[in-house]
Amino acid sequence: MTQQPHQPHDKFAKEFLEELLAPLGEVKINREVTDATRFVDVLFLPSPQAQAENLGLLGRIALLNTTLLEPFRNQPSRTEVRNCFMKLFTVIADSQRKAKREETTISEDDLARLWILTPSASASLLADLEVKLDLEKWMTGVYFFQECFRGAIIAINELPVTEETLWFRLLGRGTVQQQAVSELVALPPENLVRRNVLEMVYRWRISVMTQTDLTEEDQELIMNLTEAYQEARAQAVQEGVEQGVQLERRQVVENLLRFRFGSVDEELSKVVDSLLQLTPEEFTPLCLELSREDLLARFNPHQ
Repeated sequence: MTQQPHQPHDKFAKEFLEELLAPLGEVKINREVTDATRFVDVLFLPSPQAQAENLGLLGRIALLNTTLLEPFRNQPSRTEVRNCFMKLFTVIADSQRKAKREETTISEDDLARLWILTPSASASLLADLEVKLDLEKWMTGVYFFQECFRGAIIAINELPVTEETLWFRLLGRGTVQQQAVSELVALPPENLVRRNVLEMVYRWRISVMTQTDLTEEDQELIMNLTEAYQEARAQAVQEGVEQGVQLERRQVVENLLRFRFGSVDEELSKVVDSLLQLTPEEFTPLCLELSREDLLARFNPHQ
């Protein structure tokens, strides 16, 4: 079966979730499952020692057990929901067959779970699914299926606006997604998840802008992510400037050493990194006044 080309939101959601979950375990995008050929959008298998305090609700869900994540740009139809369940049941059946072959058992709690991510969920859809909230243990917006169906549908627009839900709200629509993007950009620059997500948005935006058949929904997604893209571009420019300055300083140091000693051989090249830790006012006289032996002794003590 040939897969359909990725739509912008489909591509963004999968790359986004892969970026966030990769440090915690094994992420499989478009994972083919057996029986009839179907593809799970995101299949995640947590590592035993993984911790995910900085991923909030997403981390809590991902570390429960094997996780199927099915993100939708619009509310899924009944048929799409049924297809999600078929994928879940296939994954569960595969794991049970594997356990039987290996003569082991797999408990009910260890079976995979399905999490359908939708920007909103109508009252009629929720009634059809006979879902329920569990406000003692979970937050608003997380509607659980009956226990044997193992999972929930998450109405992103109903999630509380907290740091814990940020990563899901970035997959929402309209003002929900715009607000989440502003919160992402406002995170401290040293936040590694912020940095990685911004880089992912930057790459995604560049790849999507080459497409010529963008729908209104695609254009909405691009507009909602504009602030994140601009922040990522500014970050890339700044890093490029800093790299350029560092390269220029390295060339200055190497030119000073060439002027003094005629060339920069392997031994002298080892002192360059140490000299770059100094200011130009500090390294310039050292390069011009110290002998080769003194430079090597001072800045390459392990020779």
